[in-house]
Amino acid sequence: MTPAEMHTLVERLYPICRSITGDGVRRTLEIVGERLPLTVTEVPTGTPVLDWTVPKEWNIRDAYVKDPEGRRVIDFRASNLHVVGYSVPVSGTFTLEELRPRLHTLPEQPSLIPYRTSYYSETWGFCLSQDTLDGLGDGPYEVLIDSTLADGSLTIAEHVVPGELAEEVVVSCHVCHPSLANDNLAGIAVAVALAERLERPRHTYRFLFMPGTIGAISWLALNRDRLGLIRHGLTLACAGDAGSLTYKRSRRGDAGIDRAVTHVLADRPHTVLDFTPYGYDERQFCSPGFDLPFGSLTRTTYAGYPEYHTSADTPAFVTAEAMSDTLEALWQVVGVLEGDRAYLNLSPYGEPQLGRRGLYGSLGGRSDTKQGQMAMLWVLNLSDGDHSLLDIAERSGLPFAVVESAAEALRTAGLVKEKA
Repeated sequence: MTPAEMHTLVERLYPICRSITGDGVRRTLEIVGERLPLTVTEVPTGTPVLDWTVPKEWNIRDAYVKDPEGRRVIDFRASNLHVVGYSVPVSGTFTLEELRPRLHTLPEQPSLIPYRTSYYSETWGFCLSQDTLDGLGDGPYEVLIDSTLADGSLTIAEHVVPGELAEEVVVSCHVCHPSLANDNLAGIAVAVALAERLERPRHTYRFLFMPGTIGAISWLALNRDRLGLIRHGLTLACAGDAGSLTYKRSRRGDAGIDRAVTHVLADRPHTVLDFTPYGYDERQFCSPGFDLPFGSLTRTTYAGYPEYHTSADTPAFVTAEAMSDTLEALWQVVGVLEGDRAYLNLSPYGEPQLGRRGLYGSLGGRSDTKQGQMAMLWVLNLSDGDHSLLDIAERSGLPFAVVESAAEALRTAGLVKEKA
């Protein structure tokens, strides 16, 4: 998938009204399914999942607030952010004073519509700009929320790229936000592009597309018997803004995914954060009972940019270039995860003569010749079966790809072999 195609996917998904359940999620997954084969699981309302219960399914067709002249001063058709997520059906007439407790604005960002939800308490409300609210008269206003909140199901989708090993790398992104391009859709687009790029990997790669929190909790509850296969995990969100990349470590702090991502990011502007039990679904995977090796990759962090959870988070806010940069960083991480292994030096007594084996000459003329020569010496010295290539890259300060290339040259020359 090209950078332009990633942005086109964001634009196509943007108008859909998503929530933690409902037809908006299913439509989103149908579109993703045009590019990736998906296995879809429907978890019925009322299903116990860990300490939670799958809620009722919510769907909405229309909603508005009409002024005395019949004009839609708040209009779901203009922006699906206008309705508080999971609002119960409403039909009636209200004065502005009666409506005010149910109207949500951002006074500090008066031109923007906020994103608000009420998943687990039955209520209703509208979101609008402070500028719009300031222009409203006393009413009366005709109010309609044409929604349903009824028994149904929660939808989870998975795409698996089989590998040589059963051990898995899991990439998770959430599909529960309505028209928010960076916080939601950019992550989906990058995940799809990464999945399409994988061919015959060493690990098995599992991509999860599911609602935030309750989706991850449901998936974990349904897959407890196979969680031991997960070797590396990453939640992906906020993948398309102009900020530099940010990585939040797993609860363990030194998991393989933590080391791989921080090694890759070292050569570009970035931020690394320690784990906190707040954020995206990494906190579910890293809950103490599971303690899975899951980190989180974003560009600017959640709530770290003014457009976050507002109507300003449009497709124009995300760029193809930023999504491409996120994708390329992920691809380098995949390279580390796929290539990291331990070797044994087959000539460990003294330094073997590399020149007569043509190993120095094989690097002649390359811009990284000196790096390559040093990498060979580091690989030979630390290939004792206890140090992996990532260990060597970290200790030497050399790029992983250079270390991996040196190890392959030494293996071909019969000087090292992969540890069984």
